[in-house]
Amino acid sequence: MDTILKIDHLNKSYHDMKSVILAVEDVTLDIKEKEFISIVGPSGCGKSTILSILSNLEKKSGGNITFNKENCKLGYMLQKDSLFPWRTILENCLLGLEINQELTQENKERVVRLLETYGLKDFMDKYPDSLSGGMRQRVALIRTLAINPDILLLDEPFSALDYQTRLALSDDVYKIIKQEGKTAIMVTHDLAEAISLSDRIVVLTKRPAKVKKIYDIHLTDKSSPIHNRKCKEFSIYYDKIWRDLDVHL
Repeated sequence: MDTILKIDHLNKSYHDMKSVILAVEDVTLDIKEKEFISIVGPSGCGKSTILSILSNLEKKSGGNITFNKENCKLGYMLQKDSLFPWRTILENCLLGLEINQELTQENKERVVRLLETYGLKDFMDKYPDSLSGGMRQRVALIRTLAINPDILLLDEPFSALDYQTRLALSDDVYKIIKQEGKTAIMVTHDLAEAISLSDRIVVLTKRPAKVKKIYDIHLTDKSSPIHNRKCKEFSIYYDKIWRDLDVHL
């Protein structure tokens, strides 16, 4: 697979009246096309900061970010679905296209097909308050996919859901991302989630965030995230990554 994104010696610092706080230090990482990457690390280490820099919500303090694809487009899916209650499900999914002034009939038809393909056909004209939490997050993913991004940035996309819904939705999201042929970078605190979904896992140190280790995830008979939790290598990866996090309670 070709490399779609190169992060080279990335740094991020914050300044206040008295000091400089270094949040991200010398992070280097290559992301391959159609790869699913998870970033894990101690709470507050700077995981989400990296996503914010990639999406240009925050400016980097040093280093280089190179997209090896012309006009590479990113889609950002947040912890909360942030659906507008006064807009129908279809109207919510079309929001990004409207903002980007790309709402053509062809693009609208593509979004309708996504909703139909992924089990939301009967809800297109409903409003968000009629949907469960898991369904709302699926709508949020389709809203993100509507702009046809090359890379999806997922910031704790399942954290607001109960455990059973998280498991079911992780299967849905994985299936959708793989079927749509997208590259994904996910930040998560949940190691089981990361192992079950990812091709590689990047482990960060405590702040300032540095890359401590990168794991290639090889599971025997790998398939859906729920199934992957039963693979014989799963607990081995979990134990190794947990030790790398070096979390002291």
